[in-house]
Amino acid sequence: MSVRSVLLLGGSFDPVHSGHVGLARYFCTLLHPDELRLIPSGRPWQKPDMVTPAVHRVAMLHAAFDGWPTPICIDEQEIQREGPSYMIDTLRSLRSELGRDVSLALIMGADQLINLHTWRDWAALFDEAHLCIAARPGFAIDNASLDKAVAAQITRRLASANQLRQTPSGLVCIATQLALDVSSTQIREAIAGSGGAADLLPGPVLDYIQQHHLYQTH
Repeated sequence: MSVRSVLLLGGSFDPVHSGHVGLARYFCTLLHPDELRLIPSGRPWQKPDMVTPAVHRVAMLHAAFDGWPTPICIDEQEIQREGPSYMIDTLRSLRSELGRDVSLALIMGADQLINLHTWRDWAALFDEAHLCIAARPGFAIDNASLDKAVAAQITRRLASANQLRQTPSGLVCIATQLALDVSSTQIREAIAGSGGAADLLPGPVLDYIQQHHLYQTH
């Protein structure tokens, strides 16, 4: 029996950029999820406050993923939550909403994996979801680069895309051939300095930024 599959991509999306879209496209192609759920951050505990109000970040997500072949849901629970946002709370909330049988797969970059041991209740993430990890230049995905406890969990949970698709949680899929080196900070700086941000942003997102004069310092 086929299991319903939901792919999760969280982030500040300040702004959403081509790296985010590339991650989503890659894992949608790999996992063929029934839904891609985008989760813009409210107050991420490891980052300063967002540069851009949530209403704009959500609108840019709509612009970036308009016409996407996989059904899209923009989940605003972290924006609406009071206090800092922790991924474990978000995953538990999704489980309450979607049930225990749905396959939940959370995308994260290698830079996030390296810091995973600092996340609240990080080991409990595997009780709620799979992890889909994407390589990123400058961040090695190997045991020497990872916290020992994290490395042990990753090693024993490695699985194929089909296994992730057919089980609810607890497995890891690593995309070593996908290397995207784009950051929202880099893009904000490029826009503020009239630099070349066009190649780093989906066209509709760049149009929205220009229309609403976002990230301008002058």
